[in-house]
Amino acid sequence: MSWQRQVDDLNAKRDLALKQGGDEAVARQHARGHLTIRERIAALVDQGSFAEHGRGAGGAERDEAGNLTDFTPGNYVTGLAKIDDRLVAVGGEDFTVRGGSPNAAGLRKSVYVEQLALQFQVPLVRIHEGGGGSVTGSTGKGPVGSPVYEKPRFQSVAQCMTQVPVATAGLGPVAGLPASRLVASHFSVMAENAQVMIGGPALVERALGKPITKEELGGPKVHAKSGVVDAVAKDEAAALGLIRRFLSYMPRNVWELPPVAACSDPVDRCDDRLLSLVPTERRHAFDMRKLIAMVVDEGSFFEFARAYGSALITGYARLNGRPVALFANDGRYLAGAMTAEAAQKVRRLIEIAETFHLPIVTFVDEPGFMIGPGAEAAGAIRYGTSAVLAAAMCENPWATVVVRKNYGVAGAAHYGANAYVLGWPSAEMGALPLEGGVAVAFRRQIAAADDPVAERARLEADMAAKLSPNARAESFAMHELIDPRETRPYLCRWVEWSEGPQRQLLGPKSFGIRP
Repeated sequence: MSWQRQVDDLNAKRDLALKQGGDEAVARQHARGHLTIRERIAALVDQGSFAEHGRGAGGAERDEAGNLTDFTPGNYVTGLAKIDDRLVAVGGEDFTVRGGSPNAAGLRKSVYVEQLALQFQVPLVRIHEGGGGSVTGSTGKGPVGSPVYEKPRFQSVAQCMTQVPVATAGLGPVAGLPASRLVASHFSVMAENAQVMIGGPALVERALGKPITKEELGGPKVHAKSGVVDAVAKDEAAALGLIRRFLSYMPRNVWELPPVAACSDPVDRCDDRLLSLVPTERRHAFDMRKLIAMVVDEGSFFEFARAYGSALITGYARLNGRPVALFANDGRYLAGAMTAEAAQKVRRLIEIAETFHLPIVTFVDEPGFMIGPGAEAAGAIRYGTSAVLAAAMCENPWATVVVRKNYGVAGAAHYGANAYVLGWPSAEMGALPLEGGVAVAFRRQIAAADDPVAERARLEADMAAKLSPNARAESFAMHELIDPRETRPYLCRWVEWSEGPQRQLLGPKSFGIRP
């Protein structure tokens, strides 16, 4: 006697699991221009590194003799793998079985993937395509709902957000619970042929009487601007590549420092183009992204959410191989003024950097909070103050480079609790932007002048001289006033100094980061 029959049964289930929803369902998936979940995982992780958990979980049918006659695999695939030789937990819905709407085994495996990441304290990658629950799932006999002693489903989702980097991808229609899990992440991306929505077109038409397409509801043009996702990729391979790149800046968990990469870019590199990048004419804008590229390690800047809150640029970069979180004003969009959306983007970046111990660098060209009826209706002052307080409470190593404008309450969002402050000769700092401040403070004097236009110009020129950074540098109100070309050497030295303080901050934060 041996256990060969049982082993044959086991292997049959494993083979059927690899077939997913069957040849026809896989062919339909490919015809729609999508990979299957197993193909996606293979494209994401290091070759041959995926160790699946629960491949034999699913619904088995047997004859009277106990022989396996059919097997429907759990429609969530999960396990451990490596990305750039670092361990990660990975999982995703199998759209070829029930369109990704969870069957019994699939639901359990989808809950388990967060536990897997927490148990091994490794980054979590979720790849989404599918809907949430089905009304047919609650029509059967037997117990209904979860027992009262069971922990809330989203508790482990929240715990992952506070302990390990979480990256997600939407690679097809993503609705209901998977859409919520997509945004419960530190970085999310959707492919151009994906849609993310709370409820699909049929549900919307039934509830609101409005016919609508999936693209109109939650296509990439919608969510690039809504802030629901951090990036839109041209295809699935590009989306998975962005996840790999995001994780390269992150530690494995909150008890470790971010990984240092080899760097061939000289730390003492001084780019002469920086000397003339900022126009001497105050009203002329400049390209902040060019500035960033000239200062950080070559090719290391990784921007996210470019189309959302566009007045502020946010992303990650490296200085001498060390990862940093970075944000800066884009003076070519609304003069760089902090809108409600931009403030939310900045607050989130600060909280991610705090959670994973990345030093923060900010390049300042801040005219203040956005003003006007639209800004008031959007709640700019509330969200802006939230960003300011996030900065004020942040204990991370923080470097502030005042490139040009630094005005108003919004300017405070660029200074952490222990900011190392550098200024360029082009810097101007004050309570209000020069033109508006003069118009308000000297309104009567300007109105009474023989030539109001000339008087206002004279006052503006006088005030501009007083806003020069020289007085602040001479008063030790900043650490150094520097030649713009020296910015990279100064920041590379600072980020090296910062390793000791970073180590002091290891471990989870008292607050839990939320999407």
